[in-house]
Amino acid sequence: MATAPSTFHEQMNPEEEAALLDAIQKWVDKEVAPNAQKYDHDDIWPEEIVQQMIEMGLFGATIGQQYGGLGLSAVTYAKIVALISSYWMAITGIFNSHLIMACAVERFGTSAQKAKWLPKFASGEIRGGLALTEPNAGTDLQAIRTIAERDGDDYVINGTKTWISNGIKGSCFALLAKTDPKAEPRYKGMSFFIAPKQEGFTAGKKFKKLGYNSIDSAELIFDNYRIPAENLIGGVEGQGFYQATGGLELGRINVAARGVGLAEGSLRLATEYAQLRQTMGKPISEHQAIQLKIGEMVTRARAARLLTFDAAEAYDRGERCDMEAGMAKYFASEAAVANSQEAMRIYGGYSYSKEYDIERFYRDSMLMCIGEGTNEMQRIIISKQWVARNKV
Repeated sequence: MATAPSTFHEQMNPEEEAALLDAIQKWVDKEVAPNAQKYDHDDIWPEEIVQQMIEMGLFGATIGQQYGGLGLSAVTYAKIVALISSYWMAITGIFNSHLIMACAVERFGTSAQKAKWLPKFASGEIRGGLALTEPNAGTDLQAIRTIAERDGDDYVINGTKTWISNGIKGSCFALLAKTDPKAEPRYKGMSFFIAPKQEGFTAGKKFKKLGYNSIDSAELIFDNYRIPAENLIGGVEGQGFYQATGGLELGRINVAARGVGLAEGSLRLATEYAQLRQTMGKPISEHQAIQLKIGEMVTRARAARLLTFDAAEAYDRGERCDMEAGMAKYFASEAAVANSQEAMRIYGGYSYSKEYDIERFYRDSMLMCIGEGTNEMQRIIISKQWVARNKV
């Protein structure tokens, strides 16, 4: 199995990181928080916000500085994602899916691929995501049916992907396909490609969703889609499964950070409301039933944050961290669901009103338990890794 070159970046010094997070907070306060509700309710692509994220360099957040990116560590990146998600989670998915694509190229691509693609990814000139999931293949990636056949100096690709973030607005995707459908075990016949939109590659319908609105989740259709062989990531067939799942560690840290943001945002909203809403002559924050809920919410959000940064620190050290990332993703996403539900109860009847932001947190949170590998799968990964690390 190929070994990926290190792409882990050093942690910023505390003063620089504080200044960056302060700038992000000011942007969120001015541009994101006041507009999130309208974008979400109307399910509108947030064009102005995306342009602002390009200008801030977020599409190059984890891409190395030598390619024009910010070169942020996973820890700093997780802090940014958690902060933004505590106001509006969906927009973090726009640059996270893009950065997982970039991560695959930066970690596993050839020198020529990195030089050609990463500067354009970092600048936001080319934006996209990850094309893995198919109608019959979600958690079981080895069940994909998209086929890439070698034809001279090209590959011809046929198949369909589904639930692809940035599917409509994105212009390039890291595409997983089978170059040897008969290979056993199945993962040895899978390869990863840099797939720009062009003839033979179309985006299908945009899915209507319960939450996670504004970001487009769509079907991608490949019909005799022809790309040069030089777009095979790493230049060697059969490495795609390893390359695709290698990027999921960063993806799961991102989902964990989104869970942290949702848990902390729900806590913030509930805390504010509990001090304003009065019953029986006093704020409901002074009622023991509400205090018990808030106490649990505070603890849950804090634990999620610590688990997420623990995983991010392991990633930054270049260590294998599928167990740590799995624990963070599992716990933080469940914390997001639990805190949003408790916040709904604290709001009472008002929580069901579209006038209050808490209903968006409630709708968005459940996705975190499903995306980047279900929480059921995370628990299996955690268990297997724990036993492997503690052999008797």
